[in-house]
Amino acid sequence: MKLSYASYVITLLSPGKTAASNLSRAHRQLRSLQEDGALDVDSSMSFAYFSAQDDDGDDDDESGKSKSGKSSKTVCRDSFLLDAKAESSFYEEEPNPCSGTTINIPDEECDEYTRPQSGANITEGYVGGLDHPSVPYTEPFYQSAMCPINVRWHLGTEHYSVDEYDEGGDGPNGNQVLPEWATRDLAESDDNDDDDENVRGGFRCHHYDEADEKFTKEFDWKHCKDMEVGETYEVHWTHSAGGDCGTVHQYQTPFLDGIFCNAERLDLTVLTSQVGIQGQVFTVVNDEAYFYPDLMRGMIVTVDGEHGHDVAIYTGSTTGSSRSNEDCSSYTPITWQVDRKCHMISASSFDKMCYDMKMQHDDMSEDLSPHGSRELVHNQYVANNMVTRNFRFA
Repeated sequence: MKLSYASYVITLLSPGKTAASNLSRAHRQLRSLQEDGALDVDSSMSFAYFSAQDDDGDDDDESGKSKSGKSSKTVCRDSFLLDAKAESSFYEEEPNPCSGTTINIPDEECDEYTRPQSGANITEGYVGGLDHPSVPYTEPFYQSAMCPINVRWHLGTEHYSVDEYDEGGDGPNGNQVLPEWATRDLAESDDNDDDDENVRGGFRCHHYDEADEKFTKEFDWKHCKDMEVGETYEVHWTHSAGGDCGTVHQYQTPFLDGIFCNAERLDLTVLTSQVGIQGQVFTVVNDEAYFYPDLMRGMIVTVDGEHGHDVAIYTGSTTGSSRSNEDCSSYTPITWQVDRKCHMISASSFDKMCYDMKMQHDDMSEDLSPHGSRELVHNQYVANNMVTRNFRFA
């Protein structure tokens, strides 16, 4: 019996320890199976998805280098899969139950507002200045009725974590300065209108080193837009109990469509356990040692590493550069769970996420590039209910 091409592609796509050598080996096995007649594959498909060749066309050896000794550049050519989406019956035109369900709530002047805002200073020991009765949801979101309904990211960070992402960080485009009002001793503290040509950046991580090639070597972006190796990005996974969870309409752009898709399911008296956002901060590197295959689904929590081991949890609001310390978001209070650490991640991880976003039923193209960052929220608008969790042991 011949092995189907589709089943073999699943093998190639399955996450493992990755690296160019794995794809190179799989590429040679696939070619050998086809030549032996053991693989049922249309010649027009050939090896359109994957190639383990460098720019010279040399085959890679198992070390990940070409036979000529040059470093390989493994490329995932997935145009066929995107074309297949256009032909698939699963993507046929049908009413999107979430489209247009956004409930528009105007921003308010912050001076007249008494509900918590984001992004905040989340440094261990920091205490917000707003006494608010809301209680954050402190368990992992998968243990609730919420599901992820959108993923998006911001240039720089909207949150602030001392010695991780703050005014002391750096990147290819510099950093933000700390606001004058925020220079006090921490221990003493008791939707998007981005201009595509001028996206406001937030704080940066401390990983960037212009002398290290992994922070400066250009990456051939296939799916994400306006991204840059060496930069810091804060990724947000919005979750809602009102999402169309478990269906092809689960992921939505704009994210408010996803939050309010089934608004009748939301209990406003316990909104912090109904709507929440995970946040995790990354410096993008051109190094496959930092590849993660499923960034679209939510915060990375590792067993032995530091991902998801120091998470600040508090109640806040939606963010974005249209909000400030003068104009506050009315989408509040919701739960925020933000990793205090900054992590390195490969550019290919982001590009894989953007590819996954393109494969969703809804058009997520507006979220394939970084959004602007809100300025650091003033202490007086930050809830004083922040707690810490280690999700490794949740």
